[in-house]
Amino acid sequence: MQELVVGPMLRYVDSTSASIWVETAEPGVVTVEAGGRAYDDRTFTVHGHHYALVDLTELTGDVDSYRVLVDGEQVWPLEGAPPSRIRLLPPGGPEKIVFGSCRTSVPNDAAHVRTHGEDVLRSYAKRLKELDERPDLLIMLGDQVYADNPSPDMLEFIRSRRSTEPTGEVADFEEYAQLYLRAWSEPDIRWLLSTVSTAMIFDDHDVRDDWNTSQTWRAQMAATPWWHRRVVSGLGAYWIYQHLGNLSPAERAADPLLAALRKGDSAALDAFAERADAEPESTRWSYARDLGGTRLIMVDTRCARRLTPGDRRMLDPAEWEWLREQVTAPAVRLVIGSSIPFLLPEGVHHIQNWNEALCDGAWGRPMARWSETFRQAIDLEHWAAFRRSFDDLARLLIKTGIPVVILSGDVHFSYLARSRNIRQAVCSPIRNPLSRVLRLVNVASQFGLAAAIGGLLARAARIPKPPIRWRITDGPWFQNALATLTFPDEVTWHGSTGDRLQLIGSVRL
Repeated sequence: MQELVVGPMLRYVDSTSASIWVETAEPGVVTVEAGGRAYDDRTFTVHGHHYALVDLTELTGDVDSYRVLVDGEQVWPLEGAPPSRIRLLPPGGPEKIVFGSCRTSVPNDAAHVRTHGEDVLRSYAKRLKELDERPDLLIMLGDQVYADNPSPDMLEFIRSRRSTEPTGEVADFEEYAQLYLRAWSEPDIRWLLSTVSTAMIFDDHDVRDDWNTSQTWRAQMAATPWWHRRVVSGLGAYWIYQHLGNLSPAERAADPLLAALRKGDSAALDAFAERADAEPESTRWSYARDLGGTRLIMVDTRCARRLTPGDRRMLDPAEWEWLREQVTAPAVRLVIGSSIPFLLPEGVHHIQNWNEALCDGAWGRPMARWSETFRQAIDLEHWAAFRRSFDDLARLLIKTGIPVVILSGDVHFSYLARSRNIRQAVCSPIRNPLSRVLRLVNVASQFGLAAAIGGLLARAARIPKPPIRWRITDGPWFQNALATLTFPDEVTWHGSTGDRLQLIGSVRL
């Protein structure tokens, strides 16, 4: 009997087409029936798992419901579930984008609600079931899975198949596949992902905490026996489960890796992932979509880094040139997805500038070694820790003269920052809150102590002032949250009390 393992997931959508991603239990032909037509795709197999991406083309309007069949057997919708609809991109561009980051996949029982809070994405799904509405897009800004901190049931699966290192973390593609299964198979989440288009980008925990924070970090991990298999599996699984659905049908049709996998060359995925890690310029994970007059630019701020001491860049030269072209092309507004914030609290920005300078030897070699330890210990790895890239992007965005909205996550609190034509809305976490103690520490350090001493440290290291000034005007909010950007100029953050959403903040841009 055929069945779905993961999915269906509504991924790329434009004004006339939509793409449905699935993982099936067995190889076969996947059919999606929608709008009176049937669309087919044969599965391809990687490491014993079977995947398909069905493109629904020449659509003339929204789809009220669709069915998924594998070899003629219906596998979706499930009995009792609301219909999975498809909302095409409106002619004038998106009206509502939902976004957030950092979601752990622990159970929803009382014990885990006490430690992890409510799953706001699940609460949002329950709300959509009650309302006759759909957002145009759900942007998932990183840490969709936690490969370095698996849930208790995931740890049981790991222990059932091996006792080798890393004992408390994911090690290979099979375990990544199980990780994604647990992240996306809860019934309400599964239904939500079947009916709301998603765009995704990774952050560190999709691979490992502090991923590519520095050249020293990479050298330390390269010396770890299990790391090579882990990073190859992580990037390969990310390509399958997240990246592939980010691409348009035309982009996928031209993708040589997908062509190789469809021909049965499953080893091509590992070779691709290995090269992507060793030679970041060989692969571009960033992507862009034109949504009416709005250009969405999703930026890889992890794998594309240049980590050369003294010449650290958030984006390597090829990636930067691509981003520059996307930012300067004609558009009414830009929406930029960056998993890590561009505009931090100002004091923390200065401390990260200072730490980068010290790591590069501004105060001597002993202090450089201490500064590297400090960098890794408290996650000094945002745009501010790559000062050249921060300055370059700040000048580029100001020069456009058009509204720019940056959507970010990662830091486990939410806020809004403003600077000239730039607005940055941060929403984190969806489900992974800081403890009360760490919340107080963050308030004191990021909004109190850091503000007092950050500028002094930066001046002591002779670091020039940044090319822009900004301020945090709203927040911080530390509870689990999901945010909505409503065009043209409003952002709201919602938390959850049980199955209900609760307004945290609402801001006019």
